[in-house]
Amino acid sequence: MNTLASSAPELAALPRKRIDRYWLLVVPLLALLAVLYLFPLLRVLWLSFSVPQPGLQNYARFIDNASVHRVLWTTLRICSMTTVISVALGYAIAFAMVHVGPRQRMALFFGLLVPFWASVLIRAFSWLFLLGEQGLVNNTLIALGLTDEPLQLMRNQFGVVVGMAHFMIPYAVLPLYSNMKGIDPQLARASQGLGASAFLTFRKVYFPQTLPGIYGAALLVFIFSLGFYVTPVILGGGRTVMVAEYISTQVLQLVNWGSGAALASVLLIAIVAALAALSRFVDLRELFGAK
Repeated sequence: MNTLASSAPELAALPRKRIDRYWLLVVPLLALLAVLYLFPLLRVLWLSFSVPQPGLQNYARFIDNASVHRVLWTTLRICSMTTVISVALGYAIAFAMVHVGPRQRMALFFGLLVPFWASVLIRAFSWLFLLGEQGLVNNTLIALGLTDEPLQLMRNQFGVVVGMAHFMIPYAVLPLYSNMKGIDPQLARASQGLGASAFLTFRKVYFPQTLPGIYGAALLVFIFSLGFYVTPVILGGGRTVMVAEYISTQVLQLVNWGSGAALASVLLIAIVAALAALSRFVDLRELFGAK
């Protein structure tokens, strides 16, 4: 008995030592991440304060720059609309995936993931052909007699939102499905057994339990949407300019590295602020499955 008692601390310390050694396997990855991510990030931040001359003039210029205000408002508006549409459609798809049979669930997964694996460029050009003046949508509307002339469905905000929502729906479905899969179905049966209607059961029992999934899906979609570049460029046609396209114009065409870096820094700060605000209401580790 004394032998077991004396060896207990050593046994308790053994897993800790193994865990410490396992961290050594992560050190090369952390070093690579620091070189490939942190260094360029700090470089961008430095450019925003040092080009064309040291100071805060790049940030101060945004206060009175009407074009920047318009671009930021357009970005927030489009990202918000994309988030609402993607989460709403993603909620319906995830709800169906949870409540159908295995064969139907596999078919839904297949239909969801096949476009997910396609390039964003291919999907943007697909919508270009669908929404064009001679595209499938306009030709169908004219053939059905619903309109006499082609509708302007692209090179505007509508086309950008459609293309971005199509790309973002899988990002909304996956966290919602993971959340709904963990809900005990007995709770809904118990509610209906006590006399509640299907709608009341959904509103009072089921929907509140899906709120963490909704928050996670909305966060993912909104953050990814803030940095969209290809889809707004192709479907917006230069008339609907978002932050990423504006930064590209400043850096590549106007060679204005200071303003581009400053706006990129503002975008990064906005993303961090959104994560910090959400963390006050939701445990982010639990939300993304790290806890």
